[in-house]
Amino acid sequence: MTKGRVNTLHQLDQQGISGVAVAHYNYVEAALVEAAVMRGEGRLGKGGAFLCQTGQFTGRSPKDKFVVRTPDAAMSADAYSLLKADMLAHVKGGELFVQDLYAGADPLHRLDVRVVTELAWHGLFIRHLLRRPEREELDSFVPDWTVINLPSFKADPARHGCRTETVIALNFDEKTVLIANTAYAGENKKAVFTVLNYLLPEKGVMPMHCSANHAPGNPVDAAVFFGLSGTGKTTLSASPDRTLIGDDEHGWSDRGIFNFEGGCYAKTIDLDPKAEPEIHATTHRFATVVENMVYDPETLELDFSNRSLTENTRCAYPLEAISNASATGLGGPPRHVVMLTCDAFGVLPPVARLTPAQAMYHFLSGFTSKAAGTERGVTEPQPTFSTCFGAPFMPRRPEVYGKLLQAKIARTGASCWLVNTGWTGGAYGTGKRMPIKATRALIAAALDGSLNGATFRKDPVFGFDVPAAVPGVDPALLDPRRTWADPLAYDAQAARLVGMFQRNFAQYVPHIDADVKAAAIG
Repeated sequence: MTKGRVNTLHQLDQQGISGVAVAHYNYVEAALVEAAVMRGEGRLGKGGAFLCQTGQFTGRSPKDKFVVRTPDAAMSADAYSLLKADMLAHVKGGELFVQDLYAGADPLHRLDVRVVTELAWHGLFIRHLLRRPEREELDSFVPDWTVINLPSFKADPARHGCRTETVIALNFDEKTVLIANTAYAGENKKAVFTVLNYLLPEKGVMPMHCSANHAPGNPVDAAVFFGLSGTGKTTLSASPDRTLIGDDEHGWSDRGIFNFEGGCYAKTIDLDPKAEPEIHATTHRFATVVENMVYDPETLELDFSNRSLTENTRCAYPLEAISNASATGLGGPPRHVVMLTCDAFGVLPPVARLTPAQAMYHFLSGFTSKAAGTERGVTEPQPTFSTCFGAPFMPRRPEVYGKLLQAKIARTGASCWLVNTGWTGGAYGTGKRMPIKATRALIAAALDGSLNGATFRKDPVFGFDVPAAVPGVDPALLDPRRTWADPLAYDAQAARLVGMFQRNFAQYVPHIDADVKAAAIG
């Protein structure tokens, strides 16, 4: 039995799925909300938002992700075949929701993806997060890749060659992703992005874990913001005086940049309606997925500060929910490359200007702090080095992406900046979070070109250029050592971070050019 619009030449039997009692194809948002409520997957909140919880898993499970491609892969082809057969047997007689979607705003580089889910709200989530074909396009839709997500299926590590009962397995020969035993919706989109991050470099396209925007009415004046979750990609790219291209994943081709997504997946913990009014408003918008937020069972008021379920509370909504979002998801080659780091040590300045060689060094280093709740087991900010600012999603060697970025910066002459959205005046637990007002002012000055006219000093510890004064920013913030009550404690903490940079970067030294080696810290 099928419901909704589907290309009859390409139903689920093409994915090897048979014996399903009901398959709902390409339900629109209202139908998915209705189905999810009727099935008891969650409830309607204020304004018609869909309120749901993901149970045991409230963040990604990167240690349970496996790529199946070569004989020496983490999961063997035989183990994968057993896993797939068992998952397809598990779903017989069940009910599935199918969405046919695009990943990538540029038709030349997009991936056509079929997402098959047990949960109606997962269908709603991925319909927001990927790009929706026109209804008539569905008649000829043939997927390049298929994602099969069965949260009710538990893998067997001994039988399926995985680590736990939870598994995310990507098979590049079969062009299929299997996800089991996790209801965390972010696994759906991140699996698709991992596929793109593997395929696009072969076409000379740089895949980026970044947000992006451009000047109003001028897509050529584009900027990208690299950073892990919690560093401010969504917040800082959704500036009211810029046009939002996207908030998480993009490609950079010779034609320019393009959004992989059709929506946003924003963190909601401590979301401030005054600082981020449009993102806040989406939490009361019809069909927005509000994930793992605590709410009053009678009034349905959301508690934005409640961390009892997770720090990683989120909402998922389509890009058109943001008034200044790009209708095309396209921009020119970026003129500005911003690398966002959340420094839990509290020693990096709020902004630094990077040479192209320094930009590659910091891109390969990917220093930041994992935000609490984003991954299982992370309960407070943890300093980490995540190469390319997205190591869990980058299946190729880091130097592949680094050299792509280096070549594109050289070709376009893009300006490069390192922005610390983490702590100042002390480390996490002692200092305070960098004021967002100051961060916004610094980024605005970088993007409009005025920051290049500032007087810069060379940081004696890290070697990059730091502005001495910027209008609207407390000068003390620009010199982190001055923000610490004990300057000697700052020196010790900075030396500790330098040592971490050096130890981490040693792995890349055999693979990089002399100019990048010369840009290394210390």
